[in-house]
Amino acid sequence: MIVVDDQAVVRAGFSAIVDAEPGLTVVGEAGDGAAAVSLAAALGPDVVLMDIRMPGMDGLTATRLITAPQDGPRVLVLTTFDLDEYVYEAMRAGASGFLLKDARPEDLLDAIRVVAAGDGILAPAVTRRLIRTFAESAPRIPPATGDLGRLTPREREVLLRIAAGLTNAEIGADLGVTTGTVKTHVNGLLSKLGLRDRVQATILAYESGLVRPGAL
Repeated sequence: MIVVDDQAVVRAGFSAIVDAEPGLTVVGEAGDGAAAVSLAAALGPDVVLMDIRMPGMDGLTATRLITAPQDGPRVLVLTTFDLDEYVYEAMRAGASGFLLKDARPEDLLDAIRVVAAGDGILAPAVTRRLIRTFAESAPRIPPATGDLGRLTPREREVLLRIAAGLTNAEIGADLGVTTGTVKTHVNGLLSKLGLRDRVQATILAYESGLVRPGAL
């Protein structure tokens, strides 16, 4: 894992939390986006903890470059503000979620594991509020990853609930199916649409017009 923040004391704090946890290791730190891109290419971490506002290359540009390769690291955005327009743009650039910098250590560690496992962090209410707020001003563009018509009716139902920020367990309870069945549908729709994770699925749902901001 790589920790990226322009404040050395913040980097040290996050690194200490991560390194103290069994199974998690910080392999590098960077103070700006350009250094983060170089380190990610050289070290190949599973996850990058990314600040957004930094001098020089910001976290938005760095996120886009780091996640460009299909097998690139996953980015977990760290921000001080819960309604920061750059966070939405970072998700569009390929980030797998975001977390507030004042989150509890256990929440940070849980988020890292979820992102490393290939999922996205979308469940917190603040994330849903941010997505809705900034999706409203985002241009409606045709999905670049394929057409939604390839999805089965059930997969579309699951996609709508992913965009609402529901977990697999919540989706299963809502649809009356098992969590395992939901997981199968999630994997199927991600594969058909060529998407990396639930965050990208949510962005696509809004930008394609399948979901209207504020409707969920």
